[in-house]
Amino acid sequence: MIKVLKSGVLLTIQDFGREGYRHLGVSKAGSLDPIAQIIANRLLNNNDNDAVLEITVGLCELEFTCDTVIALHGADLQATLDGHAIYPGWTYAVKNKQVLSFATGRAGLRAYLAVKGGIQNAEVMGSKSTDLNACFGGFEGRSLTSGDKIPITPYYGEFIKVGAIAPAQSKLIRLHPSPHADLLGETLLSNFVSTAFKVSNNSNRMGVRLELEHKNNLGHSHSLPSLGVSPGSIQLPPSGEPIVLLNDGQTTGGYPLLGTVIEADLRQFAQFRPLDTVEFKYVTFEEAAKAKQKLDGHLHQLSLALKNTL
Repeated sequence: MIKVLKSGVLLTIQDFGREGYRHLGVSKAGSLDPIAQIIANRLLNNNDNDAVLEITVGLCELEFTCDTVIALHGADLQATLDGHAIYPGWTYAVKNKQVLSFATGRAGLRAYLAVKGGIQNAEVMGSKSTDLNACFGGFEGRSLTSGDKIPITPYYGEFIKVGAIAPAQSKLIRLHPSPHADLLGETLLSNFVSTAFKVSNNSNRMGVRLELEHKNNLGHSHSLPSLGVSPGSIQLPPSGEPIVLLNDGQTTGGYPLLGTVIEADLRQFAQFRPLDTVEFKYVTFEEAAKAKQKLDGHLHQLSLALKNTL
């Protein structure tokens, strides 16, 4: 077991999330940075989709009540194990009664903690992820709090220390074109991709709100019948300040869409902190496919490197 001593800002159980239920109004949920989840799991020779802990901002403490091996990835939230510094991108052996603590970091927002064999909570609709809005999955459908005990399988086998780097972060986000280009007009869309936005404090797992220095320079008065939206959809409300929908976002919406974040870049929003600057660029479907191939190539190289090690 892992016992939560301090929960910090937001601590949840996540995997890749739920697929195939959006027509029923069920959000995806799942890790906002799936690449960090994958790398952490591969360092432990786990399945890519084994459940992990998503640690937002940090400031939490976890006590292990059995031996295991862990891997960290994502943001560096100044983790320590019994007071000794440990770092994202590496595996560590953990003994019974040891305490893993997180402070916080200056860059990046979310860290991912994988344990050997994955977290052993029950699946709901094919996923172990926590849906915070619908209150199911994960641990009783909620964020973890002090005193909670997270089920894991003890591991007493051989420990080999391995590490891996993450793909580069970028604050220039690539987009598929807007499906409402004719409605919004060329001038507004041109202004959108020539504007630097700041990440709002009013952001969460549902979506990242973006602020403008000059209010309403993307303002509009368009309204639409509700249409299906998904993680990566960028809504434009009448305020003119875009909302990038994330994994816990709703399944339908009536705001026009400025575009959709390409699959390879959506993970970036897991690590943006309030006041970080974000810019956008429209790309072709061919460019989006190449970006995904590059990301897949990074993960494939990691698998090859670990093949003769683990």
